[in-house]
Amino acid sequence: MTVDRKRVLFLVPAFAAGIGGAERVIATVLRHLDHSRFECHLALVGAGGAYLDRIPASVTVHQLGVSRMRYSVPSLIRLVRKLRPQTILSTVMYLNVMLILSRPFLYGRPRILLREAILPSAFLAHDTSHPRLWKWLYRHLYPKAEQIICLFDGMVDDMVENLGIPRNKLVRIYNPVEVSLVRCLANGTGSPYNDSGPHLVAMGRLQHQKAYDVLLNAFQTVLDAVPGAGLTILGEGPLEEQLRAQAVKLGVHSAVNFAGFQTNPWPYVKHADLFVLCSRFEGMPNALLEVLAVGTPAVATDCPGGIREIQEAAGPIDLVPVEDAAALATAIISVLRQSVEHRRKAQIIESLGRFDPQQSAAEYSKLL
Repeated sequence: MTVDRKRVLFLVPAFAAGIGGAERVIATVLRHLDHSRFECHLALVGAGGAYLDRIPASVTVHQLGVSRMRYSVPSLIRLVRKLRPQTILSTVMYLNVMLILSRPFLYGRPRILLREAILPSAFLAHDTSHPRLWKWLYRHLYPKAEQIICLFDGMVDDMVENLGIPRNKLVRIYNPVEVSLVRCLANGTGSPYNDSGPHLVAMGRLQHQKAYDVLLNAFQTVLDAVPGAGLTILGEGPLEEQLRAQAVKLGVHSAVNFAGFQTNPWPYVKHADLFVLCSRFEGMPNALLEVLAVGTPAVATDCPGGIREIQEAAGPIDLVPVEDAAALATAIISVLRQSVEHRRKAQIIESLGRFDPQQSAAEYSKLL
């Protein structure tokens, strides 16, 4: 007997250079879903094709042909009328809002699943110029979805306590991490560094949330204590020129490498002495999970987000207060002064357990 496959449409930002964690999570989920049960379609908003080679051939990719999320509604309505999916899963807050606003016009009234990529209370406090509007949108639009996927337990509590979203609408699914793939990519080439270091590495979009301005201030102190140290920042974003100017002003520019977007950042991480995550707030930071998979020591800010749950599940991470350059510098110097053998031995882990891709895909399958 032939079993009809469920038709599912995944709605994400385009896989552009500087791709965010949300897009990579969806790519990983698509690789691990049972495609004998699901007919998967991927709709991309914006231009870009980075990492599309990692999307399974059985997934049909649709370019909506719009440059901004706000222009996506007419194209989305046309695509849904053509495909008639039973379920639509959207990720990233702006697309989630667009999808819910489009719902009355979607052919067949498909089930709507929203995946929230950032801690809402932190976004409202730090990263939007219209917090009252966005809080209203969260409160009144998100409950219209069948389910809302949260990335960690603290996000579930945040949505209930600060936004009044019913708990029965919320489900926690941890981000999947492909340990074997990350390690394979990390071991694929030699060291990208040209000197003995020690080497610090950070990666992520060059924006206010990631607090690279704080890292550069801390690095000035690090260089005074460890003169041979170098800092490599992987990523692109709107603050690049400002951060470069800050490095010059601090007199550390000769030791800082803005290496841009890297399709494979993992050799930089594997051969680094320390990974630094200095964010003001986070969701469930994939980069930190994957760093732990590679085995590189990590220092991170104890910022709002899922970092505490990563620490509980995956191993030791040195945590420092948010936006405290002095504390960040002290933690970095402390780790760098340990022997290489001690640093690496303390960080080696065999499994990321609850972040296993098969488990994550099984949990998504229940919702789809």
